[in-house]
Amino acid sequence: MSQLSAIDLHYTALVLIDLQQGIVNLPTLPRSGAEVIQNAVRLLERFREAEAPVVLVRVAFSLDGRDALQPEADSPVKRETLRPEWSELVPEIGPRPYDILITKRHWGAFGGTELDLQLRRRGVSRIVLGGIATNFGVESTARAAYELGYNQIFVEDAMASLSEEAHRFSIREIFPRIGQVRSTQEVLSACTLGETKGLAPRRR
Repeated sequence: MSQLSAIDLHYTALVLIDLQQGIVNLPTLPRSGAEVIQNAVRLLERFREAEAPVVLVRVAFSLDGRDALQPEADSPVKRETLRPEWSELVPEIGPRPYDILITKRHWGAFGGTELDLQLRRRGVSRIVLGGIATNFGVESTARAAYELGYNQIFVEDAMASLSEEAHRFSIREIFPRIGQVRSTQEVLSACTLGETKGLAPRRR
């Protein structure tokens, strides 16, 4: 594993996937949703302090559910009536003023949303990624980010899945091929603010 170079927060966004009421409380491994939230909050505090872009992604569907994908599949997702608060972000993470809020209708955060536009308008070339579930929403978003040319850092202890095997497969086999896998502390230790190089003035 190569040493993590400095993370310039002028060009880096934190993207957190599906840390919402209906997902965080699911039984997850190798850590609980509460543990994922604890590490996500540490990352959020650093990025917000630096006024770096923070993207909070949630998944939500219309009342009739007809905007949800319904492919012919051997193991289709069971659609149930969702509580109104199911798609609400957990209060520990926000939102806060200036956070970018993205609502998606499927696993990945790029398809059918303005995420790519919002990142590019802010000069972002690298994303720091976490959320639940590792091998669904996070991995789908990561694959799209890779194809769009973003550099990526995957925060292993700010993720969890429905099984430890599924989580470990993404961490071991997928993410190292399209980015760098690190811990929350490693990411925080590498964060810095370099020169703005002509970017628009930052908010105060």
